[in-house]
Amino acid sequence: MTDQEPQKDDTADKPAKAPRSVLFLCGMNAVRSPMAEQIARGVLPSSTFVASAGVRAGERDPFVDAVLAEKGLTLGERQPITLDQLEDDYFDLIITLAPEAHHRALELTRTLAVDVEYWPTADPTSATGRRDQILDAYRDVRDRLEARIINRFGSKSAS
Repeated sequence: MTDQEPQKDDTADKPAKAPRSVLFLCGMNAVRSPMAEQIARGVLPSSTFVASAGVRAGERDPFVDAVLAEKGLTLGERQPITLDQLEDDYFDLIITLAPEAHHRALELTRTLAVDVEYWPTADPTSATGRRDQILDAYRDVRDRLEARIINRFGSKSAS
């Protein structure tokens, strides 16, 4: 090894420190962002405020309830909300899951010091076929979000 060889950054494989507050933002807060919110609540420390919202108003999706229940998670009585309905509008990190949400987040954060990350995530509501085929599309989104959240923040047991 010579003095000219770059040092390996041993922090590159470690998850980032958890922010104090995270907002997951998608189109209607009916599928992707509420899934991400519930998964993140199980991964992030309880001291981290986690919320989700949509750019537009949506309706609760029963397939989300079904695939979250498979992981022991629930939305409870929670209903979809829009960004404008949020009680608190300051977050350390906004994670957008759809193009329209990303554009809206960038507009909002022009004057704020907020990190925005775009995690393009498929919309499983376009899945067709039998019930089990549709559920598989929702499971795929759930599992991809879970992997991405764990990869980004680590698991609670690793904290």
